[in-house]
Amino acid sequence: MEKNEEFKIPWYVKLMMKFTPNLFGRFSSGKYSVDYKDVKRAYKLFGDKKIHIEPLGSGSRGFIIYLDNKLSLWFYQDGKNFVFDGYEMGEYEDGEVTVLDEKIV
Repeated sequence: MEKNEEFKIPWYVKLMMKFTPNLFGRFSSGKYSVDYKDVKRAYKLFGDKKIHIEPLGSGSRGFIIYLDNKLSLWFYQDGKNFVFDGYEMGEYEDGEVTVLDEKIV
């Protein structure tokens, strides 16, 4: 088998993607053991929001996600993972959009 054939998308999957994206989402989530409700929640939370990401200051390992400059979601590093640490509400200025441009060490 050639390398190109390994990644070929079947015609019926292409049809699902184009004409029934929800069915494709359910199909894909089942294939990868993901609860499709989580996908829908993510779209509901992030779908129409302006998002900014900022690293935590003071040498802390973590980051903050700002949604529409009104809600901040805080994450800190716990070993090899990041864990949700809480939220704050208020008015925030625009974040730095180049935060992911630098190599993170």
